[in-house]
Amino acid sequence: MQLLRLAARNVIRNTRRSVLSLAAIAAGVSGLMVSGGFVNDLIFQLGEAVIHSQSGHIQVARGGYFASGSRSPGRYLIAPEDAARLDLEALPNMEGSMRRLGFSGLVGNGRSSYPVIGEGIEPGAEAKLGTYLVLVEGRALGARDRYGALVGHGVARAMGLKVGSLFSIVAPTVDEAMNTLELEVVGTFQSFSKDYDDRVIKIPLGAAQELLDTKGANVVVLLLDETRNTSTAAGHLAEKVGGLGLEVRTWDRLNDFYGKAVALYDRQFGVLRLIVLLMVVLAVAGAINMGVLERAGEFGTMRALGNRSGDVMRLVMIEGTLLGVAGAVLGLMVGCAAAWVLSETGIPMPPPPNSNLEYVSRIRLSTGVIVGSATIGVVATVIASFLPALRVSRLPIVEALRQLV
Repeated sequence: MQLLRLAARNVIRNTRRSVLSLAAIAAGVSGLMVSGGFVNDLIFQLGEAVIHSQSGHIQVARGGYFASGSRSPGRYLIAPEDAARLDLEALPNMEGSMRRLGFSGLVGNGRSSYPVIGEGIEPGAEAKLGTYLVLVEGRALGARDRYGALVGHGVARAMGLKVGSLFSIVAPTVDEAMNTLELEVVGTFQSFSKDYDDRVIKIPLGAAQELLDTKGANVVVLLLDETRNTSTAAGHLAEKVGGLGLEVRTWDRLNDFYGKAVALYDRQFGVLRLIVLLMVVLAVAGAINMGVLERAGEFGTMRALGNRSGDVMRLVMIEGTLLGVAGAVLGLMVGCAAAWVLSETGIPMPPPPNSNLEYVSRIRLSTGVIVGSATIGVVATVIASFLPALRVSRLPIVEALRQLV
């Protein structure tokens, strides 16, 4: 405690160097907070865009569908009675459920054809799910649109389709016979993924079942109240489907590129942490080293009065730790204020790779980012204090006292 009180007095006494050190530490901590919050928001918005434009939170399908169902979706159908047996309304955190029937086929406009991936959807439930879909033209599918179609912007552009345009689609039925259906465009959409927009059309589930000559569906999609409840809901659902030959997939497993994107951002932020750590160490080390050398006579006097070299080293290290803690606290305050200002104003961002949609980014702070940033500020200062503390503790007493002459 005596060393702690002495270290605190020394930090306060050397005002100029302490202020410079505090500024360097606070700048590093606040910079890490803001950049970490920015990356968190990127990851959050990517996840929400995937959920609310394509996959939903959880999907249930016949075993093997997720691995090879796209090649022959007719082999992996869930009958209406099997879907009813899931009793999805009893699951915790449920917001809604919907059935989908997938197919692939050729869209024709009378002059040319274009390969597409189709989804038979339940319009009312999908409207609640697809909050990240942007309507470029027209409107969303409604309950009365028996033969309506919501067309991806890339498909519409490639085929020259507009709202009110009629087109035909040819697709194989579940028995591998070819069938055709005439549809009317009610709207065109864009999502976060350009590839998705270039290949997908959405039609009512009844029309898709008529096209494929079936009454079943391929997947049951679940929408939850919050994304963080996905694991809990998936665990409860897995217990129910065990004996029905069905399997459960969560949104992050359905979209493997999301995990790759998160890993990429984590590595980039890890490199940023290392850079900031080195910058704070170098900035603080210079100030601490000069301060320690100027006080060599003071430390020589301490040792002449009976203090050990270890006491001198501990004193310098405690001073550095106090600076680190104070700088981290100051950096947290500055970082929180900067995060609030940037989140309130928003950061306009250009479309990410493979997307046509701009978005507004914010700073999404988390406990991990806050604690990690503060820890790096303190650790950097302790590291910066070590060499000066070791050097002055080994300085001969006579040479240290000569600084007072």
